[in-house]
Amino acid sequence: MLEKGKLADAVKKFERVVVSSLIVMMGLVVVLATVELGWILIKDIMTPPAFLLEIEELLELFGLFLLVLIGIELFETIQTYYLERAIRVEVVVTVAIIAISRKVIILDYKTLSSFTFLDVGGVIMALAIAYYLIKKAGRGHSAPSKTEP
Repeated sequence: MLEKGKLADAVKKFERVVVSSLIVMMGLVVVLATVELGWILIKDIMTPPAFLLEIEELLELFGLFLLVLIGIELFETIQTYYLERAIRVEVVVTVAIIAISRKVIILDYKTLSSFTFLDVGGVIMALAIAYYLIKKAGRGHSAPSKTEP
Protein backbone atom coordinates (compact mmCIF):
# COMPACT_ATOMS: atom_id res chain seq x y z
CA MET A 1 0.00 0.00 0.00
CA LEU A 2 1.16 3.52 -0.73
CA GLU A 3 2.44 5.73 2.03
CA LYS A 4 0.26 8.65 3.04
CA GLY A 5 2.60 11.26 1.49
CA LYS A 6 2.99 9.34 -1.78
CA LEU A 7 -0.75 8.84 -2.04
CA ALA A 8 -1.36 12.56 -1.50
CA ASP A 9 1.24 13.37 -4.19
CA ALA A 10 -0.37 10.90 -6.59
CA VAL A 11 -3.81 12.40 -5.98
CA LYS A 12 -2.46 15.94 -6.56
CA LYS A 13 -0.79 14.86 -9.82
CA PHE A 14 -3.99 13.17 -10.95
CA GLU A 15 -6.01 16.26 -10.06
CA ARG A 16 -3.53 18.47 -11.94
CA VAL A 17 -3.83 16.29 -15.07
CA VAL A 18 -7.63 16.30 -14.92
CA VAL A 19 -7.91 20.07 -14.35
CA SER A 20 -5.34 20.79 -17.07
CA SER A 21 -7.34 18.60 -19.47
CA LEU A 22 -10.54 20.44 -18.52
CA ILE A 23 -8.88 23.80 -19.19
CA VAL A 24 -7.72 22.68 -22.64
CA MET A 25 -11.09 21.15 -23.52
CA MET A 26 -13.08 24.15 -22.24
CA GLY A 27 -10.82 26.47 -24.23
CA LEU A 28 -11.47 24.39 -27.34
CA VAL A 29 -15.22 24.41 -26.72
CA VAL A 30 -15.24 28.21 -26.26
CA VAL A 31 -13.24 28.72 -29.47
CA LEU A 32 -15.51 26.37 -31.45
CA ALA A 33 -18.66 27.98 -30.03
CA THR A 34 -17.32 31.43 -30.98
CA VAL A 35 -16.55 30.24 -34.52
CA GLU A 36 -20.03 28.70 -34.75
CA LEU A 37 -21.60 31.97 -33.56
CA GLY A 38 -19.61 33.91 -36.15
CA TRP A 39 -20.57 31.47 -38.91
CA ILE A 40 -24.28 31.66 -38.06
CA LEU A 41 -24.12 35.46 -37.86
CA ILE A 42 -22.47 35.74 -41.28
CA LYS A 43 -24.89 33.19 -42.78
CA ASP A 44 -27.92 35.02 -41.35
CA ILE A 45 -26.66 38.41 -42.54
CA MET A 46 -26.00 37.17 -46.08
CA THR A 47 -29.34 35.36 -46.45
CA PRO A 48 -31.86 37.50 -48.38
CA PRO A 49 -32.95 40.04 -47.38
CA ALA A 50 -29.32 40.89 -46.71
CA PHE A 51 -28.38 42.60 -43.42
CA LEU A 52 -31.86 42.07 -42.00
CA LEU A 53 -32.40 39.54 -39.26
CA GLU A 54 -35.71 38.05 -38.24
CA ILE A 55 -36.73 37.77 -34.60
CA GLU A 56 -36.05 34.01 -34.53
CA GLU A 57 -32.55 34.59 -35.90
CA LEU A 58 -31.86 37.30 -33.34
CA LEU A 59 -33.05 35.08 -30.49
CA GLU A 60 -30.84 32.25 -31.74
CA LEU A 61 -27.84 34.61 -31.96
CA PHE A 62 -28.46 36.02 -28.47
CA GLY A 63 -28.76 32.49 -27.10
CA LEU A 64 -25.48 31.45 -28.72
CA PHE A 65 -23.78 34.62 -27.53
CA LEU A 66 -24.83 33.93 -23.95
CA LEU A 67 -23.72 30.31 -24.37
CA VAL A 68 -20.23 31.55 -25.27
CA LEU A 69 -20.27 33.80 -22.19
CA ILE A 70 -21.24 30.81 -20.04
CA GLY A 71 -18.30 28.90 -21.50
CA ILE A 72 -15.93 31.77 -20.70
CA GLU A 73 -17.20 31.94 -17.11
CA LEU A 74 -16.81 28.18 -16.70
CA PHE A 75 -13.30 28.43 -18.15
CA GLU A 76 -12.50 31.10 -15.56
CA THR A 77 -13.94 28.90 -12.80
CA ILE A 78 -11.78 25.93 -13.81
CA GLN A 79 -8.70 28.14 -14.12
CA THR A 80 -9.35 29.72 -10.71
CA TYR A 81 -9.70 26.31 -9.13
CA TYR A 82 -6.43 25.21 -10.72
CA LEU A 83 -4.52 28.28 -9.54
CA GLU A 84 -6.13 28.96 -6.14
CA ARG A 85 -7.64 25.57 -5.22
CA ALA A 86 -10.92 27.32 -4.50
CA ILE A 87 -14.26 27.62 -6.26
CA ARG A 88 -15.48 31.20 -6.32
CA VAL A 89 -19.17 31.03 -5.53
CA GLU A 90 -19.73 34.44 -7.13
CA VAL A 91 -18.59 33.08 -10.50
CA VAL A 92 -20.82 30.01 -10.18
CA VAL A 93 -23.84 32.20 -9.39
CA THR A 94 -22.92 34.49 -12.30
CA VAL A 95 -22.84 31.49 -14.64
CA ALA A 96 -26.24 30.42 -13.35
CA ILE A 97 -27.65 33.92 -13.91
CA ILE A 98 -26.31 33.98 -17.47
CA ALA A 99 -27.67 30.48 -18.11
CA ILE A 100 -31.16 31.32 -16.86
CA SER A 101 -31.07 34.59 -18.81
CA ARG A 102 -30.24 32.60 -21.93
CA LYS A 103 -33.15 30.28 -21.22
CA VAL A 104 -35.53 33.21 -20.76
CA ILE A 105 -34.42 34.71 -24.08
CA ILE A 106 -34.94 31.52 -26.09
CA LEU A 107 -38.19 30.38 -24.41
CA ASP A 108 -41.21 29.90 -26.65
CA TYR A 109 -43.75 31.89 -24.65
CA LYS A 110 -46.72 30.67 -26.69
CA THR A 111 -46.39 27.06 -25.52
CA LEU A 112 -45.63 27.62 -21.82
CA SER A 113 -47.95 27.52 -18.83
CA SER A 114 -48.14 30.28 -16.27
CA PHE A 115 -46.49 27.95 -13.73
CA THR A 116 -43.39 27.87 -15.91
CA PHE A 117 -43.18 31.66 -15.71
CA LEU A 118 -43.52 31.48 -11.92
CA ASP A 119 -40.80 28.82 -11.76
CA VAL A 120 -38.40 30.84 -13.90
CA GLY A 121 -39.19 33.98 -11.91
CA GLY A 122 -38.49 32.14 -8.66
CA VAL A 123 -35.13 30.90 -9.94
CA ILE A 124 -34.21 34.40 -11.11
CA MET A 125 -35.17 35.90 -7.73
CA ALA A 126 -33.21 33.24 -5.82
CA LEU A 127 -30.11 33.82 -7.96
CA ALA A 128 -30.41 37.59 -7.66
CA ILE A 129 -30.70 37.36 -3.87
CA ALA A 130 -27.76 34.94 -3.71
CA TYR A 131 -25.64 37.26 -5.86
CA TYR A 132 -26.60 40.26 -3.71
CA LEU A 133 -25.73 38.44 -0.49
CA ILE A 134 -22.39 37.23 -1.90
CA LYS A 135 -21.48 40.76 -3.00
CA LYS A 136 -22.61 42.23 0.32
CA ALA A 137 -20.57 39.67 2.28
CA GLY A 138 -17.50 40.44 0.16
CA ARG A 139 -17.59 44.19 0.90
CA GLY A 140 -16.50 43.70 4.48
CA HIS A 141 -13.27 42.01 3.43
CA SER A 142 -10.45 43.91 1.80
CA ALA A 143 -9.06 42.25 -1.30
CA PRO A 144 -5.30 42.04 -1.68
CA SER A 145 -3.83 44.68 -3.92
CA LYS A 146 -2.58 43.53 -7.31
CA THR A 147 -0.33 46.50 -7.89
CA GLU A 148 3.37 45.94 -8.19
CA PRO A 149 5.72 47.48 -5.62
